[in-house]
Formats: sequence, structure tokens, C-alpha cells
Amino acid sequence: MERPILRRVDPGATESDHDRFAVVDAALLAQKALHAAANTRRRDMHRLHAGNADNPHRMVNTLQPGSYVRPHRHLSPPKSESFVLLAGSLGHVAFADDGSFGREDCVALSRESGVLAIDIRPGVWHAIFALVPDTAVFEIKSGPYLPMGDKDFAPFAPAEDEAAAAGYLRALEDRFRVLLGLPGRGW
Repeated sequence: MERPILRRVDPGATESDHDRFAVVDAALLAQKALHAAANTRRRDMHRLHAGNADNPHRMVNTLQPGSYVRPHRHLSPPKSESFVLLAGSLGHVAFADDGSFGREDCVALSRESGVLAIDIRPGVWHAIFALVPDTAVFEIKSGPYLPMGDKDFAPFAPAEDEAAAAGYLRALEDRFRVLLGLPGRGW
């Protein structure tokens, strides 16, 4: 099988040049893990859909510990979002409107736990984060992608470029780990 050429489409994403089908294999996951480790945002995406107008959007998202995905929701237009674990371990938190969450709002995706996928309904505040290095998920959500209206960011969480973002992520992950009885954060 001939390896597809990965084309960089923006600082945090690549796409392949497939005409008929694309394969997500260990080599692609390893390459995307390297890309995520080198990216200042500590994550990198590989787009499988042909463009922003496609529906649904399908992608491989690779995250390293310390990557801050600001809590958000997909309300207008309403979009569900699904994640299927490919490698590593992913934390997911669903938040109340005030930013609070309890044990019942936390899910850890991992091969060890047997939890391999999660589907989030439209309008639910949520965030994801890598619990271990080289975490990768297959993500599916409705298109088209409209940069100005793809998601609503939570007012209770700092923006990605704010100084408080790293502390917010550390506190979020620490509380998540305590609630689920997981070992302490390693980063």
C-alpha cells in the first residue's frame, strides 16, 4: 500500500491526498503524535474530509498532555460531536452552565477501562484533554465548518491565549483525576 502524502493545511492540521479512501494506521498516529509534540498548542489534527463544506467532518485529533481545549459547546447551529479512542487515554468533562461538574460528568476513555467512545449532544459544555502522551481520537461532527460560528466558548473558562489557561487546565485535570480515582497528573 502506498503511503499518502500529508499536506499541511494550517499550523495545526494536515490532510492526505487520497482519492478513494484513506487508512488510519499506526504510522499515521505516530507521525501525528510527533506533530502534536512539536506544536505549541500540544495537539495536531489530520483531516479526512475534503473541505470545510463537507458533512460530516471526520478527523484524527492527536493531543499531548498540557494541550488546552477550552470548554465549548456546539449550539448554533446545533451539532453533536463524537470521539472514538485510537491511542492513549482521553479525559472528557461535561459542565453545568456555571462551569461546575461532578463525578457523573467525567469520562476517561482508555483501553484499560473499556470506555472507547463518547457522543456529546448539541449544546453541552464540554472539554477534552490528554491523560497520557500521544493520545489520539477519531472525531466526527457535522459540517460545514464556519470559523466564526463553529463553537461557543464557555464564559467560565479562560481563552486559550490567556495566562490563566494553563492553571485552569491543571486544576481541571487534577479535579478530574481525584473524582475518578486516577493517579496524579504527570506533567
